[in-house]
Amino acid sequence: MRVLLLIPTLDQSGAEKQLVLLARGLPRPEFDVQVCCLTRGGPYESLLEKAGIPCTVLGKRFKIDPLALSRLRGLIRRVKPDLLHTWLFAANSYGRLAVGSRPAFPVVVSERCVDSWKAGWQFWVDSRLAGRTQALVANSNSVANFYRERGFPAERIQVIPNGILPPSELPNRERIREELNVPAQVPVVCYAGRLARQKRVEDLIWGFELIRAIRANVLFLIAGDGPERQRLEEFSRGLGLENHVRFLGHRTDVPALLAASDLFWLGSDFEGMSNSVMEAMACGLPVLASDIPPNRELVVPGKTGFLVPVGDRAGYAQFGERLLFDRQLATTLGAAGKARILEEFSVERMVDAHVALYRQLVTSRQPCAA
Repeated sequence: MRVLLLIPTLDQSGAEKQLVLLARGLPRPEFDVQVCCLTRGGPYESLLEKAGIPCTVLGKRFKIDPLALSRLRGLIRRVKPDLLHTWLFAANSYGRLAVGSRPAFPVVVSERCVDSWKAGWQFWVDSRLAGRTQALVANSNSVANFYRERGFPAERIQVIPNGILPPSELPNRERIREELNVPAQVPVVCYAGRLARQKRVEDLIWGFELIRAIRANVLFLIAGDGPERQRLEEFSRGLGLENHVRFLGHRTDVPALLAASDLFWLGSDFEGMSNSVMEAMACGLPVLASDIPPNRELVVPGKTGFLVPVGDRAGYAQFGERLLFDRQLATTLGAAGKARILEEFSVERMVDAHVALYRQLVTSRQPCAA
């Protein structure tokens, strides 16, 4: 079965990581997999190369780029896929435009987030192209409900949660702390992710400042980059936290940071299914996250961590202080979270679910609606 996976880039982000895990996990020789990037490649391209998976970059330059669309049509003619699977809005749009109103093979789109950021014209594009789509894969029930409420046919929506590959061995905590110049006994909070407004990192810094006012000897590690970084650094300095909050920038060793930490925070307005939360749980960290539907599918309050209302800075301080200084509770919740990830959110389960969907769609080959 020839499968073409289409995504805007191969930057180090959640959807891109899931695509690469899927591409590398699809069983050979049943599946012949190729990947296409609309705009550019990225760090994950090397992982595909090591697995012998061809990757084509189309070089899309503009939001509406007829040349990139023509290149995509040419690639589809050459590859002759049995199934096209697109990821994220730009690829979902270009992929369905390229195949025409009655594609000769099944088209699957992946929606990875509760996309409340989308403008009206983007929802209009989604609705106009829904008839060319045989399946919409959502990575959480929250995302599935979001698109169901916007009119996508419920019978064509399938939930396939993200898969996480737990580290076979966590880096040595003491060594990592020494490299980061973190004293052995200092409790550490960690955030890893994009520094964008959606993530509400300012709320986390406020919550941390409340903890620091009670317990002076604490540290907050913030890994990631994005449009909010400069503003957040200035905000942190304005609170006098330059010795307590460290902005580490983009890191490729997030498991090491998690191994050096005692608690993971996430304050997002909206998510799909947070890879960062899942990775923290897989490393045995308790998680304190915003109480939004996707996070409720991962964090079980009182069992693997806690949830607080979006923007509740005092809540982050209250539960954060408790988890940082009650090590027995933190260890118990972290162990339960790790077990939950291993049991319910493995890469194998994610790949197997896609294999079953692909087989069903290619076997049935029911034509899309006009």
